[in-house]
Amino acid sequence: MKIAVAGTGYVGLVAGVCFAEVGHDVICVDIDEDKIKSMKKGISPIYENDLQDLMVKNYSEGRLNYTTDFKSAYKDADAVFIGVGTPEQLDGSANLSHIATVARQIAECVEKDCLVVVKSTVPVGTNDKVEQFIHDFLINKVKVEVASNPEFLAQGSAVHDTLQAPRIIIGTESKWAEKILMKIYEPFKLPVVSVNRRSAEMIKYASNDFLALKISYMNDIANLCELVGADIQAVANGMSYDDRIGNKFLNAGIGYGGSCFPKDTKALEYLAKQHGYDLRTVKATIDVNNDQKTILFKKASKRLITFNGLKIAVLGLTFKPGTDDLRESPTLDNIPLLLEQGADIYAYDPVGADNFKRLYPEGKNGNGTITYVNDPKEALESANVCFIFTEWDQIKAVKTTDYKKLMRSPLVYDGRNIYDLKDMLKAEVEYYSVGR
Repeated sequence: MKIAVAGTGYVGLVAGVCFAEVGHDVICVDIDEDKIKSMKKGISPIYENDLQDLMVKNYSEGRLNYTTDFKSAYKDADAVFIGVGTPEQLDGSANLSHIATVARQIAECVEKDCLVVVKSTVPVGTNDKVEQFIHDFLINKVKVEVASNPEFLAQGSAVHDTLQAPRIIIGTESKWAEKILMKIYEPFKLPVVSVNRRSAEMIKYASNDFLALKISYMNDIANLCELVGADIQAVANGMSYDDRIGNKFLNAGIGYGGSCFPKDTKALEYLAKQHGYDLRTVKATIDVNNDQKTILFKKASKRLITFNGLKIAVLGLTFKPGTDDLRESPTLDNIPLLLEQGADIYAYDPVGADNFKRLYPEGKNGNGTITYVNDPKEALESANVCFIFTEWDQIKAVKTTDYKKLMRSPLVYDGRNIYDLKDMLKAEVEYYSVGR
Protein backbone atom coordinates (compact mmCIF):
# COMPACT_ATOMS: atom_id res chain seq x y z
CA MET A 1 0.00 0.00 0.00
CA LYS A 2 1.05 3.61 -0.48
CA ILE A 3 1.62 5.16 2.94
CA ALA A 4 2.58 8.69 3.91
CA VAL A 5 3.92 9.39 7.40
CA ALA A 6 3.78 12.88 8.88
CA GLY A 7 6.66 13.55 11.28
CA THR A 8 10.10 11.95 11.49
CA GLY A 9 10.66 11.76 15.22
CA TYR A 10 10.66 8.52 17.22
CA VAL A 11 7.06 7.68 16.38
CA GLY A 12 6.88 8.71 12.72
CA LEU A 13 10.31 7.69 11.49
CA VAL A 14 10.32 4.28 13.18
CA ALA A 15 6.81 3.56 11.88
CA GLY A 16 7.70 4.64 8.35
CA VAL A 17 10.88 2.59 8.23
CA CYS A 18 9.14 -0.50 9.60
CA PHE A 19 6.25 -0.15 7.13
CA ALA A 20 8.81 -0.05 4.32
CA GLU A 21 10.65 -3.03 5.79
CA VAL A 22 7.53 -5.21 5.47
CA GLY A 23 6.95 -4.14 1.87
CA HIS A 24 4.84 -0.98 1.80
CA ASP A 25 5.63 2.06 -0.35
CA VAL A 26 6.39 4.78 2.22
CA ILE A 27 7.14 8.48 2.09
CA CYS A 28 8.03 10.34 5.29
CA VAL A 29 7.18 14.02 5.55
CA ASP A 30 8.92 16.67 7.62
CA ILE A 31 9.18 20.47 7.45
CA ASP A 32 12.94 20.47 8.14
CA GLU A 33 14.79 20.49 4.80
CA ASP A 34 18.21 19.79 6.35
CA LYS A 35 16.77 16.81 8.20
CA ILE A 36 15.27 15.45 4.98
CA LYS A 37 18.59 15.82 3.16
CA SER A 38 20.42 13.98 5.94
CA MET A 39 17.91 11.13 5.97
CA LYS A 40 18.26 10.72 2.21
CA LYS A 41 21.98 10.26 2.84
CA GLY A 42 21.14 7.51 5.31
CA ILE A 43 21.76 9.52 8.46
CA SER A 44 19.21 8.99 11.21
CA PRO A 45 18.21 12.09 13.21
CA ILE A 46 17.86 9.93 16.34
CA TYR A 47 20.05 7.29 17.95
CA GLU A 48 18.13 4.05 17.81
CA ASN A 49 19.32 0.46 17.42
CA ASP A 50 19.00 -0.91 13.84
CA LEU A 51 17.12 2.16 12.60
CA GLN A 52 19.83 3.68 10.42
CA ASP A 53 20.66 0.33 8.78
CA LEU A 54 17.01 -0.19 7.84
CA MET A 55 16.77 3.39 6.58
CA VAL A 56 19.68 2.82 4.20
CA LYS A 57 18.40 -0.58 3.09
CA ASN A 58 14.81 0.47 2.30
CA TYR A 59 15.78 3.79 0.72
CA SER A 60 18.23 2.06 -1.62
CA GLU A 61 15.59 -0.54 -2.51
CA GLY A 62 13.07 2.18 -3.36
CA ARG A 63 10.41 1.48 -0.72
CA LEU A 64 11.25 4.46 1.47
CA ASN A 65 11.64 8.15 0.68
CA TYR A 66 11.59 11.50 2.47
CA THR A 67 10.16 14.87 1.49
CA THR A 68 9.10 18.33 2.65
CA ASP A 69 6.43 18.40 -0.10
CA PHE A 70 3.38 17.31 1.87
CA LYS A 71 1.05 18.06 -1.03
CA SER A 72 2.55 15.39 -3.27
CA ALA A 73 2.91 12.98 -0.35
CA TYR A 74 -0.71 13.17 0.80
CA LYS A 75 -2.65 13.61 -2.43
CA ASP A 76 -2.72 9.97 -3.55
CA ALA A 77 -1.81 8.07 -0.37
CA ASP A 78 -3.95 5.11 0.67
CA ALA A 79 -3.25 5.99 4.29
CA VAL A 80 -1.58 8.90 6.07
CA PHE A 81 -0.11 8.18 9.49
CA ILE A 82 0.30 11.13 11.84
CA GLY A 83 3.33 10.76 14.09
CA VAL A 84 4.05 14.33 15.13
CA GLY A 85 4.74 15.46 18.69
CA THR A 86 2.09 16.27 21.28
CA PRO A 87 4.25 18.06 23.86
CA GLU A 88 3.14 18.79 27.36
CA GLN A 89 1.77 22.25 28.09
CA LEU A 90 2.22 24.13 31.35
CA ASP A 91 -1.08 22.84 32.76
CA GLY A 92 -0.20 19.22 31.92
CA SER A 93 -2.47 18.99 28.89
CA ALA A 94 -1.25 17.84 25.48
CA ASN A 95 -0.43 20.42 22.82
CA LEU A 96 -2.32 19.31 19.71
CA SER A 97 -1.26 22.14 17.41
CA HIS A 98 1.02 19.93 15.31
CA ILE A 99 -1.78 17.40 14.89
CA ALA A 100 -4.11 20.18 13.74
CA THR A 101 -1.57 21.50 11.22
CA VAL A 102 -1.12 18.10 9.60
CA ALA A 103 -4.88 17.40 9.63
CA ARG A 104 -5.57 20.60 7.72
CA GLN A 105 -2.78 19.87 5.22
CA ILE A 106 -4.28 16.44 4.59
CA ALA A 107 -7.76 17.89 4.15
CA GLU A 108 -6.56 20.39 1.57
CA CYS A 109 -4.42 17.90 -0.40
CA VAL A 110 -6.07 14.46 -0.59
CA GLU A 111 -7.45 13.59 -4.02
CA LYS A 112 -8.63 10.02 -3.35
CA ASP A 113 -10.31 8.08 -0.56
CA CYS A 114 -7.88 8.00 2.34
CA LEU A 115 -7.58 6.66 5.86
CA VAL A 116 -5.87 9.03 8.32
CA VAL A 117 -4.27 7.17 11.19
CA VAL A 118 -3.16 8.96 14.36
CA LYS A 119 -0.16 7.23 15.96
CA SER A 120 0.70 10.18 18.19
CA THR A 121 -0.40 9.90 21.80
CA VAL A 122 -3.51 12.05 22.12
CA PRO A 123 -6.19 12.58 24.79
CA VAL A 124 -9.30 10.43 24.57
CA GLY A 125 -11.70 11.92 22.05
CA THR A 126 -9.03 13.67 19.97
CA ASN A 127 -9.52 11.44 16.93
CA ASP A 128 -13.18 12.43 16.79
CA LYS A 129 -12.11 16.08 16.63
CA VAL A 130 -9.41 15.34 14.03
CA GLU A 131 -11.96 13.68 11.75
CA GLN A 132 -14.36 16.61 12.08
CA PHE A 133 -11.51 19.07 11.55
CA ILE A 134 -10.50 17.32 8.33
CA HIS A 135 -14.09 17.29 7.07
CA ASP A 136 -14.36 21.02 7.85
CA PHE A 137 -11.43 21.80 5.54
CA LEU A 138 -11.84 19.04 2.96
CA ILE A 139 -11.59 20.41 -0.59
CA ASN A 140 -12.19 17.39 -2.82
CA LYS A 141 -15.18 15.05 -2.67
CA VAL A 142 -13.35 12.04 -1.28
CA LYS A 143 -13.90 9.69 1.63
CA VAL A 144 -11.68 10.37 4.64
CA GLU A 145 -11.93 8.60 7.99
CA VAL A 146 -9.69 8.77 11.02
CA ALA A 147 -8.41 5.79 12.98
CA SER A 148 -6.35 5.47 16.16
CA ASN A 149 -3.22 3.31 16.14
CA PRO A 150 -1.16 4.15 19.24
CA GLU A 151 2.49 3.14 19.38
CA PHE A 152 4.00 1.15 22.24
CA LEU A 153 7.68 1.41 21.41
CA ALA A 154 10.41 1.95 23.98
CA GLN A 155 13.32 4.19 23.10
CA GLY A 156 16.43 2.09 22.59
CA SER A 157 14.41 -0.85 21.25
CA ALA A 158 11.88 0.99 19.06
CA VAL A 159 12.49 -0.99 15.85
CA HIS A 160 12.25 -4.32 17.64
CA ASP A 161 9.16 -3.17 19.53
CA THR A 162 7.46 -2.27 16.24
CA LEU A 163 8.40 -5.29 14.14
CA GLN A 164 7.92 -7.77 16.99
CA ALA A 165 5.22 -6.12 19.05
CA PRO A 166 3.21 -8.32 21.45
CA ARG A 167 0.06 -6.77 19.96
CA ILE A 168 -1.09 -4.00 17.63
CA ILE A 169 -3.95 -1.78 18.80
CA ILE A 170 -6.26 -0.29 16.19
CA GLY A 171 -9.27 1.90 16.91
CA THR A 172 -11.81 2.41 14.14
CA GLU A 173 -15.41 3.45 13.67
CA SER A 174 -16.14 1.51 10.47
CA LYS A 175 -15.40 -1.83 8.80
CA TRP A 176 -13.83 0.10 5.92
CA ALA A 177 -11.22 1.68 8.17
CA GLU A 178 -10.64 -1.55 10.06
CA LYS A 179 -10.09 -3.47 6.82
CA ILE A 180 -7.46 -1.00 5.59
CA LEU A 181 -5.51 -1.15 8.85
CA MET A 182 -5.72 -4.94 8.90
CA LYS A 183 -4.25 -4.99 5.39
CA ILE A 184 -1.44 -2.61 6.37
CA TYR A 185 -0.48 -4.74 9.34
CA GLU A 186 -0.99 -8.13 7.71
CA PRO A 187 2.71 -8.47 6.70
CA PHE A 188 3.78 -7.97 10.33
CA LYS A 189 2.09 -11.28 11.25
CA LEU A 190 1.30 -10.01 14.75
CA PRO A 191 -1.85 -10.15 16.92
CA VAL A 192 -4.20 -7.22 16.24
CA VAL A 193 -6.64 -5.95 18.86
CA SER A 194 -9.44 -4.03 17.17
CA VAL A 195 -11.52 -1.65 19.31
CA ASN A 196 -13.30 1.66 18.85
CA ARG A 197 -11.29 4.88 18.61
CA ARG A 198 -11.76 6.12 22.16
CA SER A 199 -10.85 2.76 23.65
CA ALA A 200 -7.66 2.67 21.58
CA GLU A 201 -6.74 6.15 22.82
CA MET A 202 -7.36 5.08 26.40
CA ILE A 203 -5.40 1.82 26.04
CA LYS A 204 -2.29 3.86 25.26
CA TYR A 205 -2.62 6.08 28.32
CA ALA A 206 -3.72 3.27 30.63
CA SER A 207 -0.76 1.11 29.58
CA ASN A 208 1.89 3.80 29.95
CA ASP A 209 0.50 5.12 33.20
CA PHE A 210 0.30 1.62 34.68
CA LEU A 211 4.00 1.06 33.95
CA ALA A 212 4.85 4.48 35.39
CA LEU A 213 2.78 3.63 38.47
CA LYS A 214 4.70 0.38 38.85
CA ILE A 215 8.02 2.24 38.78
CA SER A 216 6.91 4.83 41.31
CA TYR A 217 5.51 2.12 43.57
CA MET A 218 8.85 0.31 43.61
CA ASN A 219 10.68 3.56 44.28
CA ASP A 220 8.33 4.31 47.16
CA ILE A 221 8.95 0.84 48.59
CA ALA A 222 12.69 1.31 48.05
CA ASN A 223 12.69 4.47 50.15
CA LEU A 224 10.89 2.60 52.92
CA CYS A 225 13.37 -0.29 52.58
CA GLU A 226 16.21 2.07 53.47
CA LEU A 227 14.41 3.14 56.64
CA VAL A 228 13.57 -0.36 57.84
CA GLY A 229 16.74 -2.17 56.74
CA ALA A 230 15.38 -4.20 53.81
CA ASP A 231 17.02 -4.59 50.38
CA ILE A 232 14.79 -3.50 47.47
CA GLN A 233 16.58 -5.80 45.03
CA ALA A 234 15.84 -8.81 47.21
CA VAL A 235 12.26 -7.60 47.60
CA ALA A 236 11.85 -7.15 43.84
CA ASN A 237 13.30 -10.59 43.16
CA GLY A 238 10.84 -12.18 45.55
CA MET A 239 7.95 -10.29 43.97
CA SER A 240 8.98 -11.25 40.43
CA TYR A 241 8.09 -14.92 40.89
CA ASP A 242 4.43 -13.98 41.20
CA ASP A 243 2.91 -14.24 37.69
CA ARG A 244 0.32 -11.65 38.63
CA ILE A 245 3.11 -9.11 39.16
CA GLY A 246 5.74 -10.18 36.64
CA ASN A 247 9.44 -9.34 36.58
CA LYS A 248 9.46 -6.13 34.54
CA PHE A 249 9.58 -2.53 35.80
CA LEU A 250 10.54 -3.63 39.30
CA ASN A 251 13.95 -1.92 39.39
CA ALA A 252 14.15 0.91 41.89
CA GLY A 253 16.15 4.01 41.06
CA ILE A 254 15.87 7.74 40.50
CA GLY A 255 12.59 7.72 38.65
CA TYR A 256 11.30 7.45 35.12
CA GLY A 257 11.98 9.94 32.33
CA GLY A 258 11.75 10.12 28.56
CA SER A 259 9.14 11.40 26.17
CA CYS A 260 6.23 9.21 27.28
CA PHE A 261 5.71 8.45 30.96
CA PRO A 262 6.09 11.98 32.38
CA LYS A 263 3.93 13.53 29.67
CA ASP A 264 1.30 10.79 29.59
CA THR A 265 0.76 10.63 33.34
CA LYS A 266 0.21 14.39 33.48
CA ALA A 267 -2.06 14.33 30.44
CA LEU A 268 -4.28 11.59 31.88
CA GLU A 269 -4.49 13.38 35.23
CA TYR A 270 -5.47 16.57 33.37
CA LEU A 271 -8.12 14.69 31.38
CA ALA A 272 -9.59 13.26 34.56
CA LYS A 273 -9.76 16.73 36.13
CA GLN A 274 -11.55 18.04 33.04
CA HIS A 275 -14.23 15.44 33.68
CA GLY A 276 -14.44 16.16 37.40
CA TYR A 277 -12.60 13.02 38.50
CA ASP A 278 -9.60 12.78 40.83
CA LEU A 279 -7.26 10.11 39.42
CA ARG A 280 -5.47 9.53 42.72
CA THR A 281 -3.20 6.67 41.71
CA VAL A 282 -1.75 8.58 38.77
CA LYS A 283 -1.35 11.74 40.85
CA ALA A 284 0.62 9.74 43.42
CA THR A 285 2.76 8.29 40.62
CA ILE A 286 3.69 11.79 39.46
CA ASP A 287 4.42 13.04 42.98
CA VAL A 288 6.68 10.11 43.86
CA ASN A 289 8.60 10.43 40.61
CA ASN A 290 9.17 14.16 41.05
CA ASP A 291 10.64 13.58 44.50
CA GLN A 292 12.70 10.60 43.41
CA LYS A 293 14.70 12.42 40.75
CA THR A 294 16.78 14.42 43.23
CA ILE A 295 16.96 11.88 46.05
CA LEU A 296 20.68 11.27 45.51
CA PHE A 297 21.47 14.98 45.45
CA LYS A 298 19.67 15.34 48.77
CA LYS A 299 21.66 12.42 50.23
CA ALA A 300 24.92 13.94 49.06
CA SER A 301 23.95 17.36 50.40
CA LYS A 302 23.53 15.85 53.86
CA ARG A 303 26.95 14.20 53.61
CA LEU A 304 28.87 17.25 52.31
CA ILE A 305 29.18 20.83 53.48
CA THR A 306 29.12 22.15 49.90
CA PHE A 307 29.70 21.19 46.28
CA ASN A 308 31.52 24.46 45.61
CA GLY A 309 34.91 23.83 43.98
CA LEU A 310 34.50 20.06 44.06
CA LYS A 311 35.12 17.90 41.01
CA ILE A 312 31.92 15.96 40.39
CA ALA A 313 31.88 12.98 38.02
CA VAL A 314 28.52 12.52 36.32
CA LEU A 315 28.17 9.16 34.58
CA GLY A 316 25.23 9.05 32.19
CA LEU A 317 23.17 11.95 30.85
CA THR A 318 20.29 10.34 28.94
CA PHE A 319 17.15 9.16 30.71
CA LYS A 320 17.97 5.52 29.88
CA PRO A 321 20.63 3.56 27.96
CA GLY A 322 20.23 2.89 24.25
CA THR A 323 19.03 6.38 23.32
CA ASP A 324 20.37 9.92 22.98
CA ASP A 325 17.10 11.35 24.34
CA LEU A 326 17.41 13.71 27.30
CA ARG A 327 13.74 14.45 27.80
CA GLU A 328 12.84 14.32 31.51
CA SER A 329 16.25 12.82 32.33
CA PRO A 330 17.14 13.09 36.04
CA THR A 331 20.31 14.90 35.01
CA LEU A 332 18.18 17.87 33.97
CA ASP A 333 17.11 18.19 37.60
CA ASN A 334 20.43 17.39 39.26
CA ILE A 335 23.05 19.14 37.13
CA PRO A 336 21.46 22.61 37.56
CA LEU A 337 21.49 22.06 41.34
CA LEU A 338 25.16 21.07 41.25
CA LEU A 339 26.11 24.01 39.04
CA GLU A 340 24.19 26.41 41.25
CA GLN A 341 26.37 25.34 44.16
CA GLY A 342 29.58 25.85 42.18
CA ALA A 343 30.45 22.27 41.25
CA ASP A 344 33.01 21.48 38.54
CA ILE A 345 31.24 18.72 36.63
CA TYR A 346 32.97 16.19 34.40
CA ALA A 347 30.22 14.43 32.46
CA TYR A 348 30.30 11.23 30.43
CA ASP A 349 27.68 9.71 28.15
CA PRO A 350 28.44 7.55 25.10
CA VAL A 351 25.77 9.14 22.86
CA GLY A 352 23.97 11.91 24.76
CA ALA A 353 26.78 14.41 25.35
CA ASP A 354 26.24 16.39 22.14
CA ASN A 355 22.57 16.92 22.94
CA PHE A 356 23.43 17.96 26.50
CA LYS A 357 26.00 20.46 25.23
CA ARG A 358 23.19 22.36 23.53
CA LEU A 359 21.63 22.92 26.94
CA TYR A 360 24.84 23.33 28.92
CA PRO A 361 27.80 24.33 26.72
CA GLU A 362 31.22 23.24 27.87
CA GLY A 363 32.85 25.67 30.29
CA LYS A 364 31.34 28.12 32.75
CA ASN A 365 27.66 27.61 33.56
CA GLY A 366 26.35 29.85 36.31
CA ASN A 367 28.43 29.29 39.45
CA GLY A 368 30.02 26.08 38.21
CA THR A 369 31.63 24.55 35.16
CA ILE A 370 30.96 21.52 33.00
CA THR A 371 33.44 19.49 30.96
CA TYR A 372 32.50 16.59 28.68
CA VAL A 373 34.81 13.57 28.53
CA ASN A 374 34.99 10.51 26.30
CA ASP A 375 35.60 7.88 28.96
CA PRO A 376 34.02 7.28 32.36
CA LYS A 377 37.43 6.81 33.96
CA GLU A 378 38.46 10.26 32.74
CA ALA A 379 35.49 11.70 34.60
CA LEU A 380 36.47 9.79 37.75
CA GLU A 381 40.12 10.95 37.75
CA SER A 382 40.67 12.95 41.00
CA ALA A 383 36.90 13.40 41.46
CA ASN A 384 35.51 14.15 44.92
CA VAL A 385 32.05 12.73 44.22
CA CYS A 386 30.50 10.52 41.53
CA PHE A 387 26.85 10.41 40.52
CA ILE A 388 25.61 7.55 38.31
CA PHE A 389 22.42 8.48 36.46
CA THR A 390 22.28 6.05 33.50
CA GLU A 391 23.17 2.36 33.43
CA TRP A 392 25.09 2.29 30.14
CA ASP A 393 27.21 -0.85 29.62
CA GLN A 394 30.30 1.37 29.42
CA ILE A 395 29.54 2.63 32.92
CA LYS A 396 28.68 -0.80 34.29
CA ALA A 397 32.06 -1.96 32.99
CA VAL A 398 33.86 0.33 35.46
CA LYS A 399 35.24 -1.91 38.21
CA THR A 400 34.56 -1.28 41.87
CA THR A 401 38.30 -0.95 42.49
CA ASP A 402 38.54 1.81 39.84
CA TYR A 403 36.59 4.20 42.04
CA LYS A 404 39.07 3.79 44.89
CA LYS A 405 42.05 3.97 42.54
CA LEU A 406 40.94 6.97 40.45
CA MET A 407 38.90 9.22 42.73
CA ARG A 408 40.38 11.66 45.22
CA SER A 409 37.68 10.57 47.64
CA PRO A 410 35.71 7.46 46.58
CA LEU A 411 32.22 8.78 47.31
CA VAL A 412 29.66 7.29 44.90
CA TYR A 413 25.91 7.92 44.56
CA ASP A 414 24.39 5.31 42.26
CA GLY A 415 20.89 6.00 40.96
CA ARG A 416 20.66 2.70 39.09
CA ASN A 417 21.91 0.21 41.72
CA ILE A 418 24.62 -1.08 39.39
CA TYR A 419 26.99 -2.44 42.02
CA ASP A 420 26.79 -5.00 44.78
CA LEU A 421 26.96 -3.46 48.23
CA LYS A 422 29.51 -6.00 49.48
CA ASP A 423 31.76 -5.45 46.47
CA MET A 424 31.81 -1.70 47.01
CA LEU A 425 32.48 -2.15 50.72
CA LYS A 426 35.34 -4.51 49.94
CA ALA A 427 36.75 -1.96 47.47
CA GLU A 428 36.66 0.67 50.24
CA VAL A 429 34.17 2.86 48.37
CA GLU A 430 31.64 4.96 50.28
CA TYR A 431 28.62 3.87 48.29
CA TYR A 432 25.02 5.08 48.34
CA SER A 433 22.31 3.55 46.18
CA VAL A 434 18.51 3.41 46.21
CA GLY A 435 16.53 1.17 48.57
CA ARG A 436 19.48 -0.77 49.93
